[in-house]
Amino acid sequence: MKKLPLTLLLLILVLQLFAQKKNESFRLNIRKTNLAVKIDGIGDDEAWKDADVAKDFHMVIPMDIDKATDKTEIRMTYDDTNIYLLATFYNSISGRYFVESLRRDFSFNKNDNFLLFLDPFNNQTTGFTFGSNAAGAQWDGTMFAGSSVDLNWDSKWISEVTRDDEKWVFEMALPFKSIRYEDGVKEWGINFSRLHLASSEKSSWTPVPRQFPTSAMAYNGVLVWDEAPPTPRFNFSLIPYVLGQTTYDLDQSTDYVAKIGGDVKFSLSSSLNLDLTINPDFSQVEVDRQITNLDRFELFFPERRQFFLENADIFANFGYERIRPFFSRRIGLGIPINAGLRLSGNIDENWRLGVMDIQTEKDEDTGLPSQNFGVISLQRRVFSRSSIGLLFVNKQSINYPQDTDSLRTIYPKYNRNLGMEYNLASSDNLWNGKAFLLKSFAPDKNGNGITQGANIEYKSRKWNWGIKEEYVDSTYTAEVGFVPRKGYFNFNAFLGYLFFPEAGPVLSHGPVVNSIYFFDKNIKQTDHQNTLQYLLNFRNRSSLSFEGINEYVELLAPFDPTGTGKDSLATGTKHRWNAFGASYNSRPQSMFTYSLGGRYGGYYEDGSLLSLTTELGYRFQPYVSLSSNISYNNIKLPEPWNTTEFWLIGSEIDITFTNKLFFATLFQYNEQSKNFNLNSRFQWRYAPASDLFLVYTNNELLDPLNGRIWSLTLKMTYWFNK
Repeated sequence: MKKLPLTLLLLILVLQLFAQKKNESFRLNIRKTNLAVKIDGIGDDEAWKDADVAKDFHMVIPMDIDKATDKTEIRMTYDDTNIYLLATFYNSISGRYFVESLRRDFSFNKNDNFLLFLDPFNNQTTGFTFGSNAAGAQWDGTMFAGSSVDLNWDSKWISEVTRDDEKWVFEMALPFKSIRYEDGVKEWGINFSRLHLASSEKSSWTPVPRQFPTSAMAYNGVLVWDEAPPTPRFNFSLIPYVLGQTTYDLDQSTDYVAKIGGDVKFSLSSSLNLDLTINPDFSQVEVDRQITNLDRFELFFPERRQFFLENADIFANFGYERIRPFFSRRIGLGIPINAGLRLSGNIDENWRLGVMDIQTEKDEDTGLPSQNFGVISLQRRVFSRSSIGLLFVNKQSINYPQDTDSLRTIYPKYNRNLGMEYNLASSDNLWNGKAFLLKSFAPDKNGNGITQGANIEYKSRKWNWGIKEEYVDSTYTAEVGFVPRKGYFNFNAFLGYLFFPEAGPVLSHGPVVNSIYFFDKNIKQTDHQNTLQYLLNFRNRSSLSFEGINEYVELLAPFDPTGTGKDSLATGTKHRWNAFGASYNSRPQSMFTYSLGGRYGGYYEDGSLLSLTTELGYRFQPYVSLSSNISYNNIKLPEPWNTTEFWLIGSEIDITFTNKLFFATLFQYNEQSKNFNLNSRFQWRYAPASDLFLVYTNNELLDPLNGRIWSLTLKMTYWFNK
């Protein structure tokens, strides 16, 4: 009898894995047209008159038990070249529209917007998203892990928006060649989402439980084609660039550089793409946002380079956030990339493939040899939405400038990782989890180790709980990965519950308990963090939270608790403290938005830490957005540290003259790392997916450090389609 609850739980989970698609009955027919469709945001073309209409949207937020207050209508048609979509959004509440700017890939919560979610392979896990805010700023990205969106991906498509007091209208043309899909399939997964900030409503064509984003592909409806979409001919895109750059170093003379390179995209099939890059340049990529670092381990910064982004999840999502066997930012770190190749996409509705090979230059000054980075990833769908994946990562050093043992110690001949993982996703998205095992290989036996992890999470409207364990061997190495901590066991459990008042300003509130424990290889505790939070979400979309923290740390290596280069605490010292924190996020509908956060309590060596953070924003919609983030830290410790305080200030001006002409300046001052950074970027999208960039960057180290580098770059790209 004691085994009965566990048996029932497993039976329920298995039934969920095999269950039918949730919203199979929501079907939108799309029929071919021989009539012209003009993309002008008006929607008066004859082709729209006979198109079926998706309407009667369901409310997701504030509560998922009613229909949406305001009417939304979606129509779709297609021809031999494009998919066309016309969306009309009616407003019962008079007043202005809420938009942040005309910037592409806008912030979802700060804009009245419409999003399209496409699942051409019906795997309810991967796909594409397109959309717009009410001012016409475009949104596009790839979808992975069932609901996540990577907005760093850009594709070639066109759209227009018009507005009046009663409605706004969005019209788009999406070329078939801009997406991947399985040839011959007449049913795709699809859903539509609308955010209407005047009424604080988020709605969806199909019903989606409020605990999930509207991008949750488990709740997609069905797009039914009257005939299979056209079989693509072999086509390719050529995206060359030309660049001129001036760089000045305080310790050296001015350097002038001219570069030519580019990318080539081959569509090997309707669902499989081959990308080639030669002499790539990433100077136009946005700079990283600086953050205060009081962590004992390396911080993570996301990949922003376009070549690595399409189908990035099949390479980069293996493992956990802090156990990644492949992290593309390790490639080309301070050394030029000569060329790269990537084959990625869906083989069919069940199989996905990713192959990548990158070659970098050697560096005579440091002795760094040329290096080749190879990755192979294969994924097979099982049950309705789960998958099994295999990954192989190889970093190979070749052409050492000098063949010496010391050089091979600094730059080993190779480092390899081989792994397998199972991703669990139930048909209704209530259950999610993962289990994986990785093995590393290196010339030195101290680089041969394993890591493994497993977790399961349950998320309903009121309940959210999960458990997780992971192990990283002290000899596990992933030179092309992100594994900031090794030699530990970790156990994590959390439990949350939400209450929903029937009336009043509070939409939901409830506690969350989270415990994280770390142990060494002898199962001796080295650190833990216990957190009790209370969350309040208001009907106007603002939020408030409080938390209490209990923390214990036994240092496994010397550590400077200020992160400023002062003395370090000794290995083996033990530290305990309690702290309290709170944060508030204002309603996004306001022209002036802000968030406030703070933490006060104990710290290492019986000291104290006060941290204050704020983010401020003001917009002159839709053309100008001003924002700043400020953090202040005050650390009080005994001698020799005494009192340490430092500021981090970031400020950004984002001007969007049109949805094709942008200017942004980011200023950052980090007193902890003694760094001043200025980045200004002008961008003109003179043709679809084709840009002219003018970028100025200035990095300066402050006293007592010295150093300054600035650069001015003019870069032009053009997307040729064949």
